[in-house]
Amino acid sequence: MDFYSIKGNKKLKGTVEISGAKNAALPIIVASLLADGETVLKNVPDLQDIRTIVKVIEYLGAETDFNAEKNILKINVKNLKNNEVPYELVKTMRASVYVMGPLLARCNEADVSLPGGCAIGERPVDIHLSGFEAMDTTVDLEHGYIKARTPKLKGCTFAMRTVSVGATANLMMGAVLAKGKTTLENCAMEPDIVDLGEFLIKMGAKIQGLGTDRIEIEGVKKLNPTTYSIMADRIEAGTYLLAGAITKGAVTITKCEPDHIRSLIDILKEIGFNLSENKKSVSISGGKKLQGAIVRTLPYPGFPTDLQAPLLALMTTIPGISVMIETIFENRFTHVAELRRMGADVVIEGDVAVAKGVKELSAAPVMMSDLRAGAALVVAALAAKGETEIRRIYHSDRGYEKMAKKLTALGATILRKEGGTY
Repeated sequence: MDFYSIKGNKKLKGTVEISGAKNAALPIIVASLLADGETVLKNVPDLQDIRTIVKVIEYLGAETDFNAEKNILKINVKNLKNNEVPYELVKTMRASVYVMGPLLARCNEADVSLPGGCAIGERPVDIHLSGFEAMDTTVDLEHGYIKARTPKLKGCTFAMRTVSVGATANLMMGAVLAKGKTTLENCAMEPDIVDLGEFLIKMGAKIQGLGTDRIEIEGVKKLNPTTYSIMADRIEAGTYLLAGAITKGAVTITKCEPDHIRSLIDILKEIGFNLSENKKSVSISGGKKLQGAIVRTLPYPGFPTDLQAPLLALMTTIPGISVMIETIFENRFTHVAELRRMGADVVIEGDVAVAKGVKELSAAPVMMSDLRAGAALVVAALAAKGETEIRRIYHSDRGYEKMAKKLTALGATILRKEGGTY
């Protein structure tokens, strides 16, 4: 099993290009099932989750050609031959539930195994199911499968009980071919949702309200395949800014959308770092007088929960006291125990983590528990004194394209090695 070996305490310097957004690419790949013919997707990141969702749509009947070097994915849909997605295909990721929307829209039925993914607390799919029920679908849970049937999806007005990125995406994909008008309320406003909506519009969908909490969709009879470029990954962008910050280096991220990480940029400025930006780039360099901050994770445009872990890693090195309040997922402080092994001073009380900045972190053998917790350990190891070994890096393979290569280009000493069993 591969692991990272990172010799830390080196300032990162240079420029890094941001890859396409995983969380936008996954639903967009699935949405290609809504139209017969060839769809061409550009800027698709080469990640394990992408390869998994490609296997899912192939199982359903799509033919694919993924040029990983050019980040181009061609998807040809002639007909959907299956309406069932088995557990073996979806056990490692939650995005598999996205196929419900296209399957119900085109086949009027869907059998989808309850999904897997990162172990970061409850992420129920009940909002997805309630939404489809409002669109005239009967849903049963049998032997670990969601079994959904509809005579024909019908437009409705549906208010989500809480903001859900996944449910917003799924219900949008179902509604674009539903009969009549669908109004979704309390929608996610994440850029990933906007990107999915823009893709659907380019296919011929009629959607209004993208980027707001109220999305209106007028169902159409048919969608057409298209060519589309995936937006930049704001979580990857934020992670590399944090890597530059914790090493007191000078890092510029390019091919990104600064407005998508505005909340992080503002927090880093508050802590004391120097940041500058252009239309498609952001640069960070060390400040003279750093201080702690209080941060609360919130749905977009608030601070993203997916950057909570790497920001907390930075906080452990900032003078004074910092507070991180996690409001999106419970059990999302699994990285704290590993950070403590590296000398971090962090106390957890419920959904609050309080970090007291230490002079320096020290290398230790640590283990990734999920994708974003893994990013936190990499960020911490880059600043730690000594050589850190990070195990279970398959988690980071799910969401960070060519991570070791990109960090090496910034001057990090990071090697991906084989060996070990834990």
